Amino acid sequence: MNGTTRRTFLGGAGAAAAAYAVGPGFAADLATSGFKVAVITDEISQDFDHACSVAAKDFGVHWVELRGMWNKNIMALTDTEIGEAQKVLAKYNLRVTDIASPLFKVDWPGAPKSPYSPKTDTFKADFTFKQQDEILEKSVGLAKQFKTDKVRGFDFWRLDDVTPYRSEIDNKLKEAAEVFRSKGVLFVLENEYECNTATARESVHTLNAVQSPAFVLNWDPGNAVMRGELDAFPVGWDLLPKNRIRHCHVKNAVKDAAGKMHWAPVGTGYVDWAAQFRALRKAGYHDAVSLETHWKGGDGPEASSRASWDGMKKALDASV
Repeated sequence: MNGTTRRTFLGGAGAAAAAYAVGPGFAADLATSGFKVAVITDEISQDFDHACSVAAKDFGVHWVELRGMWNKNIMALTDTEIGEAQKVLAKYNLRVTDIASPLFKVDWPGAPKSPYSPKTDTFKADFTFKQQDEILEKSVGLAKQFKTDKVRGFDFWRLDDVTPYRSEIDNKLKEAAEVFRSKGVLFVLENEYECNTATARESVHTLNAVQSPAFVLNWDPGNAVMRGELDAFPVGWDLLPKNRIRHCHVKNAVKDAAGKMHWAPVGTGYVDWAAQFRALRKAGYHDAVSLETHWKGGDGPEASSRASWDGMKKALDASV
């Protein structure tokens, strides 16, 4: 855990939460980091203008990832709201890394209901399996409107035993990848700790099963750690086909004294982000590294994201 004890974790988290002044002049020169340094806007605020202001003016980034705004999932935005979002992005000179869609974040039909299937919607996404073709098409349309060639997706809520359904799920992913390929858009599968592909090792299986050039990986070592793959970096990372990693989420997780995993601000936890950034750069990776805070230890989402951003910037600086 990068030498992090529970005591130093708690102390470090408190110190990080107080470190809010992390503007463009702080530490790493993002323009020369080699990555598209980004943040998921709704981790800062549902007020899209304010989130973009923080991202551009305080964090100094030029890229954002879109998942939700104005208390709506991006899939539910009206044409008027899409136009308003485009104006906000132009106002702050921000570009979009990908559409963080909820594609296939649903139960697999015919299988037992997943223990991770939420009782209420997450990220304002309460879509059904029957709506997934519509979500796919909407995602492609949004990618075109926001001038990106990437859509993030998943492979269904995690089953206790996916084996009887794995082949069918892989076939569904292949079908979706073919649609994306025909539209000139990449289907970027996130290894999500509550879905069937959660770890590096599971990602290797899924990537091997779905060989489409349009099917690539959103590498999230924090999610892998949360699923229990504590060696996600460097051991899990070493297993991954680097040429198929086209997006990266930045967050961290830590185990408490009772052995339960919790989200942590970047700068603490199991993932050594400075080393992970160096490894990405060595592999020739030049796509997005996108802050997805998840940790809620600050005074609200914005404060938590500012604290985690402080750790991310320091890790970027240390990685050079």
